[in-house]
Order: sequence, then C-alpha cells, then structure tokens
Amino acid sequence: MQLIQYAKCSTCKKAVEWLKAQGISYEDRPIKEKNPTKEELARWHGRNGLPLKRFFNTSGNLYKELQLKDKLAGMSEEEQLDLLATDGMLVKRPLLVGDDFVLVGFREKEWEERLSAGAEKK
Repeated sequence: MQLIQYAKCSTCKKAVEWLKAQGISYEDRPIKEKNPTKEELARWHGRNGLPLKRFFNTSGNLYKELQLKDKLAGMSEEEQLDLLATDGMLVKRPLLVGDDFVLVGFREKEWEERLSAGAEKK
C-alpha cells in the first residue's frame, strides 16, 4: 500500500499514527514532492467510486485562491484531473492506495472496515 500525504497535515499525522498502531505497513509518498499524475488520479478515481470532487482539498488555500468552489461544477472530469495533477496541495489527503482500493481522507472507521477485510500487516 502507498500512503500519499503531506507531513505538515494534522489529518495525515493521525493516519500515520493509526496505521502504525495497527501494525499496517505502507510506502510513504510525500504529495508535495511527488504529486500524483493525471493517469494515477484517473485510475484511483475509478477504484474509489466517489465523485471526483472528493479528491479536491476543499479546505486548502490553493483551492480557495483559485475559487474552485464555483468553478468545479462547470469543468469536465478531464479538466478536473488536469487541474489536480498540477499541484499536490489541491489533492485531498491522505490517500491510501491499495491494489484494489483507494481511501480519500482519513476516517478511522472507514479505514478500519476496509483494512480489516484484508490488511497488509508487517
């Protein structure tokens, strides 16, 4: 599994602590230095089943500066993926990417349910 996160993000820190407490191994990927590509984002969106808007960091400064709250609805999925791929700070985090799933954001109950069904333990 791959954990895509921003080290200064408090939610990401909670996710890391939770994964360690559960003994779940993962590969760490800093989102700011290794922004997800358009292809990765499209693939993950397909595995996740959520609206693409859920992949946006709606509380981030860049999202607000670009006034995306008002613009996303008028953008095609292709345009949204292009935009997400430009800057890791636009992407909601953390992202936990497994072989057949993608979890967006950290919700302990959701992660526990998903990972207890086949977690990769150390």
